[in-house]
Amino acid sequence: MKKITVFLITFLLLSALPVQAAVEKKDRAWQDESVYSIMIDRFNNGDTKNDIDTNAKDPHVYNGGDFQGIIDKLDYIQDMGFTAIRLTPIFDNAKNGYHGYWVNDFYKVDEHFGSIKTFQKLVKEAHKRKMKVLIDFVTNNTAADHPWVNDSSKQDWFHKKQDINDWNNQVQVENGWVDGLPDLNQDNPEVKEYLIDVAKWWIKETDVDGYSLPEVNHVPLSFWNDFSTEIKKEKKDFFLLGVMSEKTAIDLNKYHSAGIDSLFDYTQSEKLRKAFETTNQPFSPLNPAFDSSQKPSGLMANFLDNEYTVRFTKDIVDKRQFPGSRWKTALTYLYTTPGIPIFYYGTEIALNGGEIPDNRRQMNFRTEKELIDYVTKLAEQRNQLPSLTRGTMEVLYDKGGMVVYKRVYKGETSVVAINNSTKSQKVVLTDEQLSDGKELRGLLGGDLVRSRDHQYILITDRDNSEIYVLTEKSGINISHIASVIIVLILVFIFLFLIIKRSKNKVIE
Repeated sequence: MKKITVFLITFLLLSALPVQAAVEKKDRAWQDESVYSIMIDRFNNGDTKNDIDTNAKDPHVYNGGDFQGIIDKLDYIQDMGFTAIRLTPIFDNAKNGYHGYWVNDFYKVDEHFGSIKTFQKLVKEAHKRKMKVLIDFVTNNTAADHPWVNDSSKQDWFHKKQDINDWNNQVQVENGWVDGLPDLNQDNPEVKEYLIDVAKWWIKETDVDGYSLPEVNHVPLSFWNDFSTEIKKEKKDFFLLGVMSEKTAIDLNKYHSAGIDSLFDYTQSEKLRKAFETTNQPFSPLNPAFDSSQKPSGLMANFLDNEYTVRFTKDIVDKRQFPGSRWKTALTYLYTTPGIPIFYYGTEIALNGGEIPDNRRQMNFRTEKELIDYVTKLAEQRNQLPSLTRGTMEVLYDKGGMVVYKRVYKGETSVVAINNSTKSQKVVLTDEQLSDGKELRGLLGGDLVRSRDHQYILITDRDNSEIYVLTEKSGINISHIASVIIVLILVFIFLFLIIKRSKNKVIE
C-alpha cells in the first residue's frame, strides 16, 4: 500500500509539470549572466566583530557591511535569479575608505570586511550555487597616504600631480590625479609587473571569476593589452569588465580590442534613464545600440545606475512617477535586450539616493516584495530562454511609448512587448514579421495570442509588459489528456484498495 501511495504522489507531481518545461542553458557564457552589484560596506552586517570605527548613521565612514553579510544573503540573491555578483574593492583601505577605492595594500583584505578566509568562503559558497564572483580591481591610483607615495625609490611609480582640465584629452585623463589621489604610472615596467602579479595572486588565492576595472579609461590601452593577456592565462573564461568614468565619451571598441570583455557605457545608460523615468518617451534613441552594424564588438554591460551615479529612483521621483511601475518597465527592457544586465543593490526595493554618498545607502531587507517578485519572474525567463541572451534583435514596432521587438536564436523566437505609455496599446504584427499559423504564449502575464488572418494582435495595458514565446498552436493536447485519465484510474484503484482493506479489518 505504501508503494502505491508513493507511486501515485510521484506520478501526480510529474504530470503537473508544464508540457514544455524550459531546460537550463548548457555551457553558460558571460552573455547569459545577470549581475547583482554590491557595495560591501552598505549591504549587510554579518559579523559585528569587525565593526572597527563604524558608524551606521554616517554615510562618509564604514557602516559595517562585510563578507559574512553577503554569505548570509547569497540565497536571497540567487532566489531573485542572479547568476553573478560584483563587489566593490576588497583590499585594505585608508581610514574611512568604506567604498574600497583608497587602497593602502593590494595584498591584504580590508579588516572591516573580514579575513581572506571568509572571502574565500564567500567565493566557494557562491560557486556552490553556480554563481560567479567579480571584484573591483583598482589599477589607476592608490590612497593618498599609501607607503609608496613617500618612498623615494618609487617616485616614478606615479605621474606628477596635476588636475584633469579637459576630459576629452586622453593624455590628461590618463596622467591626471582624480579626486586628489596619486595616479599610478602604468607605463613604468615595475608598476605594470606589480599590478599584473597581484591580480594573478588573487585569482590563485580566491578563485574569483572576473575583475571589474574602475576608471578603465584612465589607464593606457597598452597596459590593458598586457594585463588581459597575462590574467586570462590564469583561469579559463576569466572576465574583465571595464568601468568608464562618467565624464568621458570614448571609442569602446578600442578597449574591447585590448582584451576588455565588456564595458559600462554611460551614454547608453543616460538614454535608458531618460526613456523610462517617465511615460510616453520614444524608444528610438535606444534601439540603434542593438543594431549589429553599430554595436561594439564586445558585450555591453547594461545598467541604469551604479555606485557613481544618482539612483534612478530619484529620477523617477523627481518626475513625480511611481517607482514600482517605472522600474518594472525599465528592467523588462534591461533583461530582454542584448548585453549583460548590471543590477545595483537596492534596486529591488527601489532604493532612493542622490549624489555620492547618498546613492550608497544601507540595504533594507524588510520591505514589500512586489518588485522583488517581478525581478524574479524576469530573471526566470532570461535564464531559461537562450533567445533573450544570445538571439538577434529586431524592432517590430516603435511608436508613442510602445515598443515590440523579437529575439531569435536557433529556432527559438521570443517577442517582447513593452507599453511605456499612459494608455492601452494595440499592435498588429504580420506574417512577414512572425511565422504564420502559430501562437504567442505570454510568460509574465499569461497572455495568449493566436495567429488569425495572417496577423497577431497584441493588446497591452498601460505600464505593462509581456514576454512571449512563438510556438505551435496548442489545440487539444492528447498526451496531457491521456495522463489525466491514467491518474484518475489510479486514484480510483487506490480508493478501491483502501475501502477493501477497511472492510477486511471490520470482518476480522
